[in-house]
Amino acid sequence: MALNETWHLRNRSRDCAATQTPFQDGEKIITALFPDPNSSGYLRRDYSQEGWKNRPEEHQTPFSFWRGTFTATIPNERPDVIEKEGSEELFRRLIEEDEEHTDNTRYILAVMLERQKLLRETDSQRTPTGILRIYEHRKTGEVYIIRDPNIPLAQIETLQTEVIQLLETGGRPPEPELPETPEESTPEESAAEDPTRETLPDAPN
Repeated sequence: MALNETWHLRNRSRDCAATQTPFQDGEKIITALFPDPNSSGYLRRDYSQEGWKNRPEEHQTPFSFWRGTFTATIPNERPDVIEKEGSEELFRRLIEEDEEHTDNTRYILAVMLERQKLLRETDSQRTPTGILRIYEHRKTGEVYIIRDPNIPLAQIETLQTEVIQLLETGGRPPEPELPETPEESTPEESAAEDPTRETLPDAPN
């Protein structure tokens, strides 16, 4: 994942990472991301306000953190977030596929979903390779870390058009149009189409 610097982290925990106390519906919590010592990615931890103040020493230096509200949901259920095909489903699929050439598309989709009030940008962090923008899904609490590709203003309209075309074709590039294969003609038709053939003498017997 280090190449494109895009990460999809699990949705929020149901209890505090420091005290293991279950969260209550509507409780104010703190979500924090920490560098994963075993990979190039990040670990997510959720804390109650008391747990955040008394978190252990190894949890003291997060990469990013923000405050939110815990919303109780039925386990293993995503509340109507991908019932219909659209920009959110395409966004999820492109992140899972993690192909380098979709880097700009993923960023454009993240901005579109933020405008649709499905994602919210919780933080941004400058790294040696650029700015990482952190988005949280408003319903599920899932976190996405997207590299800001710093798209030139002149290219934004073209990229938006490409994204719209992807949405119109179900998230897949349109099939290229194949050139029409010319129909085979008979010798008589070929002679009629080529006037020079009429001036050539017949072959001797």
